[in-house]
Amino acid sequence: MVIDVVKKTDRKKKRSPQDLRQQLAESNACFVLITCGEPSKDGKMQVEMTYEGDPSLAAYLIESAYGLIENQNEPP
Repeated sequence: MVIDVVKKTDRKKKRSPQDLRQQLAESNACFVLITCGEPSKDGKMQVEMTYEGDPSLAAYLIESAYGLIENQNEPP
């Protein structure tokens, strides 16, 4: 599995979630896109998730990504 994370500092130009969905749909059998806005003064933020493709495969992608993140946060 290859995970390509695009960090805010790595972006040359800001892309909208719609642009990303279109680009991802053209070259992938399945994808999950999770976005969030900046937190408000009261600490709330808008979070959105969308996926294209098989729902079971999308769930597998989310679970696998979560596992990778959890493993990165464990002390050595």
